[in-house]
Amino acid sequence: MPHMDGSALHDFLAREFPQVAGELAVEALDEAGITLRLRVSERHLRPGGTVGGPSIFLLGDVAAYCAILSRIGPRRLTVTTNAGIDFLRRPEAGRDLLCRAEVLKLGRTLAVVDARFRSDGDVAAVARANFTYSIPPDGVS
Repeated sequence: MPHMDGSALHDFLAREFPQVAGELAVEALDEAGITLRLRVSERHLRPGGTVGGPSIFLLGDVAAYCAILSRIGPRRLTVTTNAGIDFLRRPEAGRDLLCRAEVLKLGRTLAVVDARFRSDGDVAAVARANFTYSIPPDGVS
């Protein structure tokens, strides 16, 4: 069972990351991972009318973070130590983005997460990413 459910993750983001919390929503949470939605707006678009890479990265990084926290609880100092992203195709204009982030390995000090991105309503991936996180020692939140 998760240490943090979707509601707890929502509250955590609102408290700790209010600058992005209103743009993101937990769509699904299970033992393997999380699906997070980016509510795409004009500020996420780059020239050409497509969602920019920084917004896609934001969605993936927060999804990976939430997938880990759902397992270990609200440990704010869990931080990204490595990330890589492959952009596969242009996201559909005017649609939200969804990211499915799954925990591949959860150790005592490191976690590895795989993320897949798609436009809402599509099945084809627009990007994929991998994230490694450092987990703080017990007693450090």
